[in-house]
Amino acid sequence: MSELARPAQGGECLDGGKHPRLQLLRQRGPQVRVEDTAGLVPLEGRARMLVAVCLMCVVLHSEVLHYYQLQRLGASYPSLDLIAAIGELLLDVTVAPKGLLRPGDDQDAHIRLGGGGQASNFCAWAASLGERSRLITRVGDDAAGRLLVAELAASGVEVLAARGSEPTGVVVVLVEPGGERTFARQRGASTGLRPDDLSDAWLSGLRLLHVPAYALFHEPLASAARRAVELVRVHKTLVSVDLSSAIGLREYGGAQMAKELLRLAPDLLFATEDELAELNLPPGRLARLVVVKLGARGCRVLGRLVPAPLVDQVDTTGAGDAFAAAFCAAYVEGSTPLEAAGRAVLVAGRAVGRLGARP
Repeated sequence: MSELARPAQGGECLDGGKHPRLQLLRQRGPQVRVEDTAGLVPLEGRARMLVAVCLMCVVLHSEVLHYYQLQRLGASYPSLDLIAAIGELLLDVTVAPKGLLRPGDDQDAHIRLGGGGQASNFCAWAASLGERSRLITRVGDDAAGRLLVAELAASGVEVLAARGSEPTGVVVVLVEPGGERTFARQRGASTGLRPDDLSDAWLSGLRLLHVPAYALFHEPLASAARRAVELVRVHKTLVSVDLSSAIGLREYGGAQMAKELLRLAPDLLFATEDELAELNLPPGRLARLVVVKLGARGCRVLGRLVPAPLVDQVDTTGAGDAFAAAFCAAYVEGSTPLEAAGRAVLVAGRAVGRLGARP
């Protein structure tokens, strides 16, 4: 059994409006009307045209400033491209103690419940940047699954979810002082997506498909992810992979993941230095473009360092997903790798400045 959740309609853009200001400008243009008033000389011919041009320049200048202000925040105007991710939709329980935890002690904490999972976080961040995004996933046939699907759809993501008899997956995230985190998870229904759950309609019209390595660690989800890549390749869809976790790669087997990447041949690969070290292969053999995430230092792409802005780290959960979503969104819209990286570090900076994995 599967479920389709359409994104909420009429969602606001990051500037608080219902529609992008630049799009409105293109649709309407400045409305210029010059009237005669008592005691003034009527404006004729070139003078009338000059006034119209001046007013248009003022409006355009305002719109350009507004556009670049949004770009500094990592925003985007809505895109016609559709990007998707395949993988987990989980319930995140984020716990940030206000002090050090000691055995047998009682400590106050900030506790937050919400959606999580790398694939769903990627889609949520993409939608927050104005992109059309779709999640292909599996949840339990329970209240938690229905709540998570509805929450993500309300954020603007199209959710295509198969239903399973297992409970919806849960992750407990313990956030330490400084923003580092530790996970404990019950995967539940999240890894049970099967190749025969997929339909052509689920994978149609995509500009890019994002595959977190977490979707490749466990069967049958791994087989479903491989099948999805095969299906979208027919339509020349771009494929991106995120290596997800150095510890996860070590448990899965670095050599096995290297073979997986050689078979998938992704266009984009996102990885930390520790994750790449687990594969023991030159990065250039693993993907057409490798983006190395360097945490607070930024990222490295095409041999160039792209520095990250200085921010106060609250919680690093989801920062890599925000980074990948922003990079992919910019890349499919025609940005160069360096331009996409510049945008990605800004959005990741926003992500680490707040508690939780979602925007």
